[in-house]
Amino acid sequence: MSLITCENLSKSYGSKQALDSVSISLSTGAPIALVGPNGAGKTTLFSLLCGYLLPSSGNVTIMGEQPGSRKLLGKVSSLPQDAALDPNLNLITQFTLFGTLQGLSKSQAKSEGLRVLSLVGLKDVAQQKPTALSHGMSKRASIAQALIGSPELVLLDEPTAGLDPVNAKVIRELVRSLSHEITFVISSHNLDELEKLCDQVLYLDNGKLGQSVSMQENLLDEYVTISMQECDNTALIEEVEKLSGVNSVTAKQENEFLIHYNAKQITDLELQLFKLFLAQGWRYKAILKGRTLEDKLFSS
Repeated sequence: MSLITCENLSKSYGSKQALDSVSISLSTGAPIALVGPNGAGKTTLFSLLCGYLLPSSGNVTIMGEQPGSRKLLGKVSSLPQDAALDPNLNLITQFTLFGTLQGLSKSQAKSEGLRVLSLVGLKDVAQQKPTALSHGMSKRASIAQALIGSPELVLLDEPTAGLDPVNAKVIRELVRSLSHEITFVISSHNLDELEKLCDQVLYLDNGKLGQSVSMQENLLDEYVTISMQECDNTALIEEVEKLSGVNSVTAKQENEFLIHYNAKQITDLELQLFKLFLAQGWRYKAILKGRTLEDKLFSS
């Protein structure tokens, strides 16, 4: 059984078509990314998955059930981008309440609240109110709230938006550490972050599903992406194209190049690149097997 199935899912607000015949089938496992420009329909899709909205046409099921079904209670959780905790109550009081709403006893709910706060490194501030927390701590507390009851599916809308690098890394590591037991669907504009976290990437634009990219399949592509710190761009393209088995070298953006090669003709491309850089005195920043997520989504 698929985790999420959408069949010709559409949603209209009057004359505006927010989602247009979206069909997807997603399985449990590694985090799944949902990307697209503002107004693409990402928030509408999340709202349909949570049961907050009903589709105008088409069907959607989660674990074989309709969104909002009581059978999904505790199995699905969502964190909207601008979600905020009650400023008048301390964290553990709120988390205990959330736990009891899921059917836990008060003592069980309090223990569960402390457990999820521990996951995000906030157990020591359980007695504090949200107003006493920094922005990064508040975001981590909101994510902890979404983890109450150990749901099987968690939808996160821009979970690291506005966070400093340290707190953003904490959130990434948390998602990565829990991915063996929870499937995360993450909506974000940060492609570099999604590339590190997710396997499957869904691209929405104008309410339509444009692409579905697998990062694991990316490893099978006969491409290498190199980012240079210091080099002669023209000379680099010329020298790399001379290597036997290299089909083409394309400059993608400042000091970044995409190499298309034939794996049957050249089995040690990375080693040859290192030798070339050393001989020419060029300094590189990164070598990536395959193409970047940005290149896969937006290159024609």
